Amino acid sequence: MTSSSSGNIFMVVAPSGAGKSSLVNALLAEDPSMVLSISCTTRPPRPGEEANKHYRFVTPEQFGDLRTQNALLEWAEVHGNFYGTPRDRIDEALEKGLDVLLEIDWQGARQVREHFPQAIGIFILPPSIEALESRLTQRGQDAPPVISRRLLAAGSEMSHASECQYVIINQEFSTALLQLGQIIAAARLRYGVQAVRHAELFSQLGISKTVA
Repeated sequence: MTSSSSGNIFMVVAPSGAGKSSLVNALLAEDPSMVLSISCTTRPPRPGEEANKHYRFVTPEQFGDLRTQNALLEWAEVHGNFYGTPRDRIDEALEKGLDVLLEIDWQGARQVREHFPQAIGIFILPPSIEALESRLTQRGQDAPPVISRRLLAAGSEMSHASECQYVIINQEFSTALLQLGQIIAAARLRYGVQAVRHAELFSQLGISKTVA
């Protein structure tokens, strides 16, 4: 967020199977004003996924071109596939003062902060490793070897939770969704954001538009 923009960047980070996508989708259904950043990936679509809705599905060659053109805000290789965040939609949303939601991994979140230090990180944790394994198995999207690989990676991924400002333990979905919404609501009430969004009122009341 720049000093002239009231838009926030929210990064939702989690290991695979922690419920990140379900929470993001439910939040967007409740708050359609928020802009979802559509990541691009070289992995094939999973059952039920739609191009340009869940991901921009690209070939490895196309992904390489985006990197060469510096069109990606961040990128990483995860579980043998490449993922990246095209920055065109993010820049456009922030210029309009809109909030942007990124569903991202810890590596990507670290890169985003290099460009947007004010980006807000929210880490989603499972209530236990056993619950994480159960969710990965029940969703029926990955073969057993893939699930094993994701579980092995989860420990390393969760060790980066401290890089986020907020942590939600997704034990009860409705509670986790409520907490996610509360974080976003509170962030929108920060002084700097309110000063930009209500610049005329601040001026009328003789209040400084800069944080002391």
